[in-house]
Amino acid sequence: MSLEITNAQRAEVLTQALPYIQKYNGKVVVVKYGGNAMINEELKQQVMEDIVLLSLIGVKVILVHGGGPEISEMLKKIGKESVFVDGLRVTDKETADVVQMVLAGKINKSLVNLLQIKGGKAMGLSGMDGHMIEATVKDERLGYVGEIVKVNIEPLTDLLEKNYIPVVSTVGCDMEGNVYNINADTAAAYLAGALGAYRLISMTDINGILRDKNDPTSLISSIDLKEAQQLFEEGIISGGMIPKVECCIDAIHRGVEKVFIMDGRVPHSLLIETLTDEGAGTMVMKERKIK
Repeated sequence: MSLEITNAQRAEVLTQALPYIQKYNGKVVVVKYGGNAMINEELKQQVMEDIVLLSLIGVKVILVHGGGPEISEMLKKIGKESVFVDGLRVTDKETADVVQMVLAGKINKSLVNLLQIKGGKAMGLSGMDGHMIEATVKDERLGYVGEIVKVNIEPLTDLLEKNYIPVVSTVGCDMEGNVYNINADTAAAYLAGALGAYRLISMTDINGILRDKNDPTSLISSIDLKEAQQLFEEGIISGGMIPKVECCIDAIHRGVEKVFIMDGRVPHSLLIETLTDEGAGTMVMKERKIK
């Protein structure tokens, strides 16, 4: 059913968004777009529309993307099994080549293309360009899975200055020319910290942090670092949520004021989070201000 809204209602919506537009104008916002949240084509179109809209109202958006499901699919096509240790993909030389091809090639360029179709100015980069993400071996068991040792944000600041939306695939490198598969949440946290980003928004395929993982209504709308530690100890933050929340905490330690984990499957969740007082997931902050 299509919902008809009047011009007066449209105007009302825009005026309500005004304080948020003013708050975000000129600020750097890093959006991490996860592999599983990217699967639905219609939702992907909406996310790109939201990013273009934010860019057009003066928000300096950087899109950092993963692509795990597509990497697994490509490996399957060449008859290679995906192996994971502690949630990280074991990456031999051949897998590293596939990661580079899928992330820096196919996914990166298709997102750039989509943003441009929607009216945005976008430029695709990998962590190898301008030595943006320098890495070393994280764990010998994992092969070419990288631990970030240094980031160079100059390519990003240059593009933001020219009003481009940088689209970053998380492939890193070292001084010897080795290519590394980098966790996208980790890369987003490092880049957001180095850029002094106003916000880091992690779009994923879950509602946020749930008090009961089987009950979507048990969403925790905001936590500070102390409360996060408590949730870890109680086992409420568990499984695949552990690295996501750890990356949020890492970003806050690196100077990002607020980090959001939200459900990329909700239509226009990015706009709901940034331009309304409703919010669309879990907000992580350094400490609660006691009123």
